[in-house]
Amino acid sequence: LTPHLLGKKPACKVLLRPRSWGMLKGSLRMRIMAIDYGTHRLGLAVSDELGLTAQALEVYERRGRAADLAYLAEKAKELGAELIVVGLPLNMNGTQGPAASAAKRFGRALGRLSGLAVTFVDERLTTVAAARGLRAMEVPRGRRREVVDKTAAALILQGYLDRIRGSASAREEGEE
Repeated sequence: LTPHLLGKKPACKVLLRPRSWGMLKGSLRMRIMAIDYGTHRLGLAVSDELGLTAQALEVYERRGRAADLAYLAEKAKELGAELIVVGLPLNMNGTQGPAASAAKRFGRALGRLSGLAVTFVDERLTTVAAARGLRAMEVPRGRRREVVDKTAAALILQGYLDRIRGSASAREEGEE
């Protein structure tokens, strides 16, 4: 019998969790790719393997649904991504409009093609925040247009990473 079954406190705590949680002491052990979905361009970002930081990756000019999906599935494979986060452009009141529905359809199709899990996160105002940040850094207007989508993808991903890391920390605190 283990000490905790006898009413004694174990000398150390060993927690076994499903691999899909991907958590170890509040950090991820997987790479995640994020997409800022747009009708003309897709901003891409990727996390480090520990799930601490998001890096803006590139802006992909859309070429048609099939080509876009094939490119993104290959990019996720190339990066070693195990999860794809797609920004969901909800309306300001939190409802789903046509843009959010299109992003969901696109994300689901990407998940089927890539074989990876896809999750959707609220991305309201990330492009606005990215543009403001670039303006504050005095990035020239022409250059801002080139990088705003990948910067927005990085903001979406960093918010997601911070949120799940906070959830993992709260779970660990509750287990102690």
